[in-house]
Amino acid sequence: MNRQPAVAGSFYPANPGQLHLMLDQYLSDAESGDKVPKAIIAPHAGYIYSGPIAASAYARLKKAHDRITRVVLIGPSHRVAFRGLAVSRAETFTTPLGPVLVDQDAVQTIAQLPFVEYIEQAHTYEHSLEVHLPFLQEMLDSFEIVPIVAGDASPEQVSQVLDALWGGDETLIVISSDLSHYHDYVTAQHLDKSTSKVIEQLQYELLTPEAACGKVPVSGLLKLARKKSLSVTTIDLRNSGDTAGDKASVVGYGAYVIE
Repeated sequence: MNRQPAVAGSFYPANPGQLHLMLDQYLSDAESGDKVPKAIIAPHAGYIYSGPIAASAYARLKKAHDRITRVVLIGPSHRVAFRGLAVSRAETFTTPLGPVLVDQDAVQTIAQLPFVEYIEQAHTYEHSLEVHLPFLQEMLDSFEIVPIVAGDASPEQVSQVLDALWGGDETLIVISSDLSHYHDYVTAQHLDKSTSKVIEQLQYELLTPEAACGKVPVSGLLKLARKKSLSVTTIDLRNSGDTAGDKASVVGYGAYVIE
C-alpha cells in the first residue's frame, strides 16, 4: 500500500524539478549550524509561507546526511477527530521526489500500545506530515519514516511513543507545528515570542492549542526533553507576513532544535 501525495501542487510544487529548485533555494539561504539536532520542531504550511522557516531546521541535518536512517515524524490531525495516535498500514509515502519507505517494525511496535491505532483516514489527506517529506528527501541519503498523526492525546502518551523510538544517532525526531493563527502581525509576533519562551523552558503544561496547532506532539517532545535533560533553542521565528502574506492576518512559524 502506498500513501499518495495529497497536497502536491497546492502546498508545494508537484513538478519534481521545480520542487527541488525551491528546496535548494530555501536550504542554501539557511545556516547549517555546528551541531546536528536530535529533534526538530518545524512548521507545515504552504512552502511560500513557511518553507524558509522549516529550512532553518532542516539545514542543520547536513553533516548527518548519511547517518540519519530513520525519522520519527509526528504532526497534528487537521481533518479527522480521534483519540490517541494514528499510524498507517502504508509501506511507502510518496512525494514528487519519489517514495519514502515506512519502518514497518517500528510502526508495529508502537501499534501495540493501547492508545495507538491504525487509522488510514487520518493520514490520507493530512498535510502536517507530508510537507516535511521533500525536505527530508533533499537532506538525507537513505531513510525510513515512522509517520504518526496525533489526535486527542496526552503529553505522556506522545512522550512514551517518542521514548520507545528514540534510538541513537541514526534516529531523528521531527515534530510538525505552526504557531498562532490569524492575528495581526504585531500581535502574532508578541504571542509567538511568548510561545517560544515556553518551548525553550520546556514548560509543556503552559502550551495551548491557540499557541501552537501541534500542541499535542510538541508537548510530548518537551516532556521527554525535560526528562532527558535536553535543551531547546529557537533558531527561526517568523510569520506569513514576513514571507508571502499580508500583515493583517498572519500565521506564526517557529523552527526549534533539541540537543
